[in-house]
Amino acid sequence: MSSLRAKIQDVFDEPACEQNRGKDAKARKKGCSKPLTPGAAAGGCAFDGAKIVLQPITDVAHLIHAPLACEGNSWDNRGAASSGPTLWRTSFTTDLAELDVVMGQGERKLFKAIREIKEAYGPPAIFVYPSCVTALIGDDIEAVCKRAAEKFGLPVVPVNAPGFVGSKNLGNKLAGEALLDHVIGTVEPDDAGPYDINILGEFNLSGEFWLVKPLLDRLGIRVRACIPGDARYFDIAGAHRARAAMMVCSTALINLARKMEQRWGIPFFEGSFYGITDTSEALRQISQLLVKKGADPEILGRTEALIAEEEAIAWKKLAAYRPRLEGKRVLLNTGGVKSWSVVHALMEIGIEIVGTSVKKSTVEDKERIKQILKDDNHMFEQMAPCELYAMLSEHKADIMLSGGRTQFIALKAKTPWLDINQERQHPYAGYDGMVELVRQIDLAIHNPIWRQVREPAPWDCQPAGREELPSTKSETATLRVVQEFAGTTADDFGEC
Repeated sequence: MSSLRAKIQDVFDEPACEQNRGKDAKARKKGCSKPLTPGAAAGGCAFDGAKIVLQPITDVAHLIHAPLACEGNSWDNRGAASSGPTLWRTSFTTDLAELDVVMGQGERKLFKAIREIKEAYGPPAIFVYPSCVTALIGDDIEAVCKRAAEKFGLPVVPVNAPGFVGSKNLGNKLAGEALLDHVIGTVEPDDAGPYDINILGEFNLSGEFWLVKPLLDRLGIRVRACIPGDARYFDIAGAHRARAAMMVCSTALINLARKMEQRWGIPFFEGSFYGITDTSEALRQISQLLVKKGADPEILGRTEALIAEEEAIAWKKLAAYRPRLEGKRVLLNTGGVKSWSVVHALMEIGIEIVGTSVKKSTVEDKERIKQILKDDNHMFEQMAPCELYAMLSEHKADIMLSGGRTQFIALKAKTPWLDINQERQHPYAGYDGMVELVRQIDLAIHNPIWRQVREPAPWDCQPAGREELPSTKSETATLRVVQEFAGTTADDFGEC
């Protein structure tokens, strides 16, 4: 536990975090998360955050050393996609019971589970995650993993992030520490080149990184490792030989990017593949970093040629949507990198942003929003469901972009809604992804169902030339039955 405590303290004292640099030593030790209210939902625990970051490594077996309920359903995993192995979707758990805890059988059961996975699946590595239960009873998973690795001849990686140590975001960073301590740098690739890069904090949701990778391929840039989206264990193990890195979600893995720069001299920048301008700028910065690290400067010219070609195609496709969407108002209830990158992307085609959540955004994210929107009046830390409902029901926004948890607020307010978070079904990254995002917004706003659901129901209308409709529910139901049997049609009713 002492090593875990030291690791957490190290993560809290993150020098690459702009907000941390402005604190004194005492304030940094408290971390960035707000104190949690007992009994209140905290948006995920550290165990959840670590598993989110590492499970998209597709050829690894992910073993949860915990009671059965800690594993849950691993099949969907927040929409991350794989181009090959599906082992990452299989649930592995030691399924600890009360008797195992009482009799101290946890470590023995863990060792047995590792052996069974090795014999049945033969993965390149096994990642082991303790939960609150196994951490509290004192199971030494690091010792078990070390012994199993020696016995079975494959890497067994302890991911020491039990849920009680902190928030989901802390778990993200502890997962990055596990990669640094046990994976990255353990394999020396024999094909390292001057155009190798790492993409950090990209989860390949709905396969959207596959819309970006062909652009890099055309420039001759090889993605040595995309961590974690559609990753392979040995790609990550050799990621230390990349020449440059792009950080997509700094909230999750800024510590990984900084320490890889310190240990192996891999410079990084934070960028986004959402929107035409941001995608182009990301390609430029990747090329510039590679040139600084020794690549041929001619790649800069090829990058500009590619950008000009792709932007022309994208703007031509978007021209058809501009008359239909220009001036439409969007409410964004998301966070992180999407709080500013999607804002920029939508404003490029004339959509007005009436508000954007910054609940999970870094200080740098908030500064970008201020620069894009020219003020901070449209930023809100969090908005209660009743406030969201009031804003939508008063027609202050034409559509809400958010995660699945708030979709029912929009539906109750009879307002179009589009999923922008990890459960979405469509990829929105890159030039083609931006066109798809705009197309989905257009389809949602102009769906005829919204005009129909906003109209009063026929039984709420005043019949033409008839007595006033009954007011009670029972009388209304009786009248509807009578009208049905009497052959009353819609033409018998007047305008609402």
